[in-house]
Amino acid sequence: MTRLLVATVLVFCALYAPQPLLPLLADLYGVSETRAALLITATLLPLSIAPILYGLWLERLSARRVLAGAVALLGVSQIVFALADSFTVLLVARIAQGILIPAALTALMTFIAGRVAAERLAATMAAYVAATVLGGFLGRALAGLISAYWSWEAAFWLLGGGLLALTPLLLRLDGDQPPNAARINWRTCREVFARPGVAATCLIGFSVFFVFAALLTYLPFRAVQLRPETGEDTIALLYAGYLMGIVVALASGRITRWSGSARATVRLGLGVFLLATLGFLVPSLPALFAVMLVFCGGMFLVHGTAPGIVNALAPDRRGVVNGLYIAAYYAGGTLGAWLPGILYAHIGWAAMVSAVALMLLVATAASRGLPGPHSSQSKAES
Repeated sequence: MTRLLVATVLVFCALYAPQPLLPLLADLYGVSETRAALLITATLLPLSIAPILYGLWLERLSARRVLAGAVALLGVSQIVFALADSFTVLLVARIAQGILIPAALTALMTFIAGRVAAERLAATMAAYVAATVLGGFLGRALAGLISAYWSWEAAFWLLGGGLLALTPLLLRLDGDQPPNAARINWRTCREVFARPGVAATCLIGFSVFFVFAALLTYLPFRAVQLRPETGEDTIALLYAGYLMGIVVALASGRITRWSGSARATVRLGLGVFLLATLGFLVPSLPALFAVMLVFCGGMFLVHGTAPGIVNALAPDRRGVVNGLYIAAYYAGGTLGAWLPGILYAHIGWAAMVSAVALMLLVATAASRGLPGPHSSQSKAES
């Protein structure tokens, strides 16, 4: 399990490492804020489509081989990113990463879920989410700090080397799930999506990551706006609030037992997330540090609970249901990293924050479709 969690951390490092460097890369390559943000959007866009295909393939293919191959190629793409001599090359490298990352993530979720007993599923998936949080933090923090005290390229050389070094260890994993010989097609996707609770969970994932991606993508520009002398190291430390997500994700099972159901836990997380989102309206750089703690806590209370829900709702089609959830989640992130930026560029930060907060009302409404406290799924998750 350790190797799987390390792989999760490194994959998420790869996904988010460019985020604190967006102001720097915009200056170096002479592009606008919204164009620089494409380095995030370009990677999230394939993540909103590819997981469904990978989920279908993982019903037939070896999750171990898919994971190892994706991690190796992801390592190569980091080195290409570091060697880029134009913004176009940066963008192409990020698009390639967007194709590889969902293969790795869907394989990881499928592999992890297939190795544990049903009664430990929710706790195991919470550990997986905690690893994603750690990876998201380390990717942003180390890229910012290494850029400030060394060079921005060095961060991607180190990350590429780490991913390549991990590949042979992943190939030696045991316990891979045997391929499913049954024919899997788009009808299977529709059937799984139609199961009670699956669509609601996917919509919640879409909504919360829409808000999360919007604020974290444009947060570096907001920091520079509030204090023009802000450097990459300060921006990197802004993401320290991300670490709250690890604590919350690991505690999500206990919170669910205390609240009585996964649905109540998700609603609690959504309420905290909404309050923190509105907290970003305070025009103060120190306030951003404090708000980030609450913001990440609310976000990962929701996201730490959701994977356990979807896996319990479709235990016979985990590859497909994980693909559906990841696709919905990153579709929200793709749109969140792009559409709110238009508001930010033309109207301002306050308008953008107020607009994205409305998405959390959509997620709250969707939470009514989750399993209740007396359902068999809710009992399995707790």
